[in-house]
Amino acid sequence: MSAPVRVWLNRTYAENVFFIEQLRDAPRPVVVHATHGDPDSPVLAAADHGAPEPADPAADGYAGYVDYALDYCARHAIDVFVPQLHQLAIALARPEFEAIGTALVCPPATAIAAFTSKADGYAAIAGAGLPTPPWWRVRTPAELWDAVERIEGTGRTACLKPTAGAGGAGFRVLTRKPYDARRLVGWDHRVQVEQVAAALAGGALAGGALAEGAATPAEGGPGGEPADLLVMPYLDGPEVSVDCLADRDGNPLTAVGRTKEGRRRGFTTEECYLEPVRRLVRATGMAYLSNIQFRSLDGRPVVIDVNTRPAAGLHQLRLCGLNLPWDAVRLALGERPRYPGTGPDVRGIEYTLVPGIQPVLPHRAAGRVSSGAGVSPAQV
Repeated sequence: MSAPVRVWLNRTYAENVFFIEQLRDAPRPVVVHATHGDPDSPVLAAADHGAPEPADPAADGYAGYVDYALDYCARHAIDVFVPQLHQLAIALARPEFEAIGTALVCPPATAIAAFTSKADGYAAIAGAGLPTPPWWRVRTPAELWDAVERIEGTGRTACLKPTAGAGGAGFRVLTRKPYDARRLVGWDHRVQVEQVAAALAGGALAGGALAEGAATPAEGGPGGEPADLLVMPYLDGPEVSVDCLADRDGNPLTAVGRTKEGRRRGFTTEECYLEPVRRLVRATGMAYLSNIQFRSLDGRPVVIDVNTRPAAGLHQLRLCGLNLPWDAVRLALGERPRYPGTGPDVRGIEYTLVPGIQPVLPHRAAGRVSSGAGVSPAQV
């Protein structure tokens, strides 16, 4: 029996309990470590060994977190580290991790840096020859009004999002309509343009919204980061989210698009989505797992977001017979997964998503989160 592969996921999304489940479906034994700042994160309960992260891991800057990560990998003999929190700082220290025998499942620092800011990311997308929606970088009320008027002049509605963030945090649709009682019912992501302009004038917005890998929004107002927003046309209708696995040199191995239209989900391997993804991944050297999102503008797909990490919905590709989490680990270990040249057969697969129940760890004294406390690295 092969020795188990020790895999560590640092602070990550709750949905990555499914990432962990797929690692357990591997033909080789896998021992999963997970760390998080929230003791009730379900990834801690899903892992074989869950542990708390430092209360303020960035207190000493990113270097302090990298030191913590190197120490964790050394103490627990981690074979493969899948970082999300402070991904860029960790990628910059890749030689140090490799020196202690830990492989990183993340793109090179150059690719991560290109998409840390959405504004820089759109520039990188355009540089690779891919279409994006028209967009404006906004920091002042005057820039906001100019962008909104240009978009409304084409008959479209404007929307905004912070230049840095994840998971749709900070996304808003801009409206000229005053707030009324009808908007108290149901979900409403609209905000008046006048309110945003006033907030920009008062310096009350945190442009960073989410710092790299942070779990909560950054504080606005005095002492916070200056507002830094993207304004673009709101594109409704179906979304296609393409998950890609590339080798360590950024050569795409497989890619599948997940289609989203209301509750109905499915898959696509249409080249109008996959070919731009391959081009972007090659151009940026975006190794391992990435996710590129499309919507349609005037009938053609345009790229609206790029993630240099596994998407929360990656596990849905199990329906196509793919286990990309395990294949990414295999790549990190020096193996090369093989895929049929035609790609998976996704015809006729339709599904929907419903919430499920996930366990959490029992409350314990501070510092006693790990279910593997007292177990030596050699045993895990």
